[in-house]
Amino acid sequence: MEPFKSLTGVAAALPMANLDTDQIMPKQFLRGVDRESGLADGFLHDLRFTAPGRPRTDFILNRTPWTGATILVTGPNYGCGSSREHAVWGMRQLGLRCVIGSSFGGIFADNCARNGVPAIMLAVAQVDRLLALAADPAKCEMTVDLESQTIATPADGCTVEFDFDPLRRHMLLKGLDAVGLTLESAAEIGKFEQEYLQAQPWLA
Repeated sequence: MEPFKSLTGVAAALPMANLDTDQIMPKQFLRGVDRESGLADGFLHDLRFTAPGRPRTDFILNRTPWTGATILVTGPNYGCGSSREHAVWGMRQLGLRCVIGSSFGGIFADNCARNGVPAIMLAVAQVDRLLALAADPAKCEMTVDLESQTIATPADGCTVEFDFDPLRRHMLLKGLDAVGLTLESAAEIGKFEQEYLQAQPWLA
């Protein structure tokens, strides 16, 4: 998994509340389990397209400079609903590496962390400030730094700190999935296995 330490890029504003994973990744895009290709078109498909291949010109991710957005600032309860991990895979494939909001669906936030995407929660007032900046093409650049746990917005000269789960932070900074996290303790696991089998050799 690609580590996430610091990201400077264009942020896009998506203030809609309660966008669930069925809307983020519609069911017709769930035919495979490939994390690498084919899901970018599915991400928010019905909001981004009027029909296959026909983008809605008024939707933010179809407009310059947000076609190259790497940060998404969302409305409350983003990613609620079903547990489909494809929602995060499609977001990654479209180029979005970080989501910021006041609240997220719990399983969605966990899926984000397991796929290299920090889902950062801030107070509503701070999210509203970032939404306003992200909606302005002249002010939408931001820097998200997971090491210092800060978000900097050059347009207004502000820097805000955020809390983040220490275990998820460690995994993101190191680029570790659940298997990689376990393998960090490979030496201790090996020692335990050896001692356990020495004490109970009939299990070997």
